[in-house]
Amino acid sequence: MSVTQREPGPEPGGGSGGSPGADAGSRAYAEREHDAAQESMRDRITAHSLTTRRDCLRLVATVSGGLAAGGVAVAAGVLHRHGDSGNAQPPRVRIADRLEPGRSVAFRYPEDEDRAVAVRLGDGTLVGYSAVCTHLACGVMWRADRGDEGELYCPCHEGVFDVRTGEVTAGPPPRPLPKVYLTEEEDGSVWAFATARSGENVTDALCRQFQQPDLRRQLGCPEEGGDG
Repeated sequence: MSVTQREPGPEPGGGSGGSPGADAGSRAYAEREHDAAQESMRDRITAHSLTTRRDCLRLVATVSGGLAAGGVAVAAGVLHRHGDSGNAQPPRVRIADRLEPGRSVAFRYPEDEDRAVAVRLGDGTLVGYSAVCTHLACGVMWRADRGDEGELYCPCHEGVFDVRTGEVTAGPPPRPLPKVYLTEEEDGSVWAFATARSGENVTDALCRQFQQPDLRRQLGCPEEGGDG
């Protein structure tokens, strides 16, 4: 013999041993209550969904507007892209006590508002870049799970940069990531010491930023005040 547990419901007939008619009335009453509860729940879900959609659309519009304004401001020179901040010699900044192969570190360089990322590749190569996408200035991150060496990835519009070179490999970014030049000391600490504009080679970048005569001669920099 099986026993089925039923939810207690109202009994309009008043007794537990009522007639079949009373049982039918009880079932009809319970079904009406159930339908009313379901309808009320649907109304609440619909209202919540509409509110959520409105909030979502409002958020998307705000973010999209902000990105567009940021892109225009960068293009107009109101906001500078990383590495485009003039010819002053940048500071030398310690960014990590040690950086192991297959690891990355986010830091700020050369100024506190300049986002950057350093990556130690599997073969020990140390690379550094601006973490500001050259498309609309969204944040760029290193994704170790993408490709053999990982990739530099901007989630805003699926921009992808080669981790060894900073060159664009996919998406809308129009230029490579500006480089941040790094050096490693004997104790394993990693330091940032210079930046490059997007597409600028290392000699031009260092000659633009360093004014020490001996260093400039070693780099083969043009004479200051000359045509080069």
